Amino acid sequence: MQELITAKKHFSRIGWLYMAAVVLIYSLQAVMGVILRAVKPDWLYNMDINLLFSMIPMYLIAFPLLGLMLKKDVPREHIEKRKMTAGQYVLSAIICIGLAYAANIVGLIMTTVIGMFTGNPVDNAIAGVVNSISPWAVLFYTVLCAPVMEEFVFRKLIVDRAVHYGQGVAVVLSGLMFGLFHGNLNQFVYAAVIGTFLAYLYVKTGKLKITISLHMLFNFIGGFLPTVLMRKMDMESYLVYAENGSTSGMTELIQHKFGWFLLYGLFILFILSMLVTGVVLFIVFAAKRKFVFSPGQTSIPKELKLSVALGNTGMAAFALFWVISIVIQLFT
Repeated sequence: MQELITAKKHFSRIGWLYMAAVVLIYSLQAVMGVILRAVKPDWLYNMDINLLFSMIPMYLIAFPLLGLMLKKDVPREHIEKRKMTAGQYVLSAIICIGLAYAANIVGLIMTTVIGMFTGNPVDNAIAGVVNSISPWAVLFYTVLCAPVMEEFVFRKLIVDRAVHYGQGVAVVLSGLMFGLFHGNLNQFVYAAVIGTFLAYLYVKTGKLKITISLHMLFNFIGGFLPTVLMRKMDMESYLVYAENGSTSGMTELIQHKFGWFLLYGLFILFILSMLVTGVVLFIVFAAKRKFVFSPGQTSIPKELKLSVALGNTGMAAFALFWVISIVIQLFT
């Protein structure tokens, strides 16, 4: 009984510190918004600058402070480093991308169904942001910055402090908190799935550089590359022609941008092949029981592990905040 109480307090501290980081992020972003309106109001119309000022509180202030507080208040456990062969890395990359796209489809279906019932289509928040900033900003923020910071905060900091109670608990907690942090249903499903898989790789290899590189690869393929291709194709004009039923406009645009449309078609075929191959590989490995989790140093009954990790005030506060945010995003 005492072990369960100690474990709940341990996970609750983690949850409260992450909740404090969220509050700090939103507070600093609000302050920076007020400063921008007072000093440089024209910058509010530049989405690249807007994104920069929203990232600074998160990446340069809140996340580093979170790391320091966790280091001070919550004990961690060293994860043994193990080698990963080139072949294993390639298979991991295929599974990672395949699972992410499969989960993305599930998320899109869910939001579409919700939109049909509410009569209010659910906006894809991240797609709106990506489409409104320059491709180089997409490359800098989503491919270079986000994977490094997010893998440190949602893989290393969480897994190192949860693995004492079992690898399975650490992996699921990392994926769930990562998914919730995105704050919208469009991203929650695939972020939780990819976060869980990357946490599994981290707990088995102890090498954050592996998960960072895979995260970068996915964001490059799923974010930067299609953004560049669609802008080169002038997809916005194509959709306008399609909406207006202008077949001649669509045909002329395709002829003028034929090379880019061809590359985009090949890109879609590549994604479909990765999706199918990745999901099949995952199913095969799961059927062969390749995904095995080691127990933690502190023994907690298997059926109680997740309830101990999530059934505490800190984690409940973190989860409730983001669930409410997701619900608001769905119905407004």
